[in-house]
Amino acid sequence: MARIKGVDIPNNKRIEIALTYIYGIGRSLSNTILKDAKIDVNKKAGDLTNDELVAIRDEVNKYLTEGDLRREVNMNIKTKMEINSYQGTRHKKGLPVRGQRTNRNARTRKGKGKVVANKKK
Repeated sequence: MARIKGVDIPNNKRIEIALTYIYGIGRSLSNTILKDAKIDVNKKAGDLTNDELVAIRDEVNKYLTEGDLRREVNMNIKTKMEINSYQGTRHKKGLPVRGQRTNRNARTRKGKGKVVANKKK
């Protein structure tokens, strides 16, 4: 397995898909990186030579990924919470931040449903 930015890249997948295992790299950025590195997108990750891996690493280092990106996102959230913006207060309360309804869904943010006594009448 090749390691890029501290992430193990699966050998059995196409390199276009394998690069998306890195936090901050999706399909479009993966294709851009491979185009700049002049590597075929259909090539399997296990078939890459060392020169191709070095070229991919150099291209990936040009973008904000993995730990640096996670740190920046968390800092942005903390800043919103400190200045008491609307989104910051939603983060503090553990509610959806981007305007979704909360009266019937939002279980991902709110957690398991709480039982209300004498609800049935």
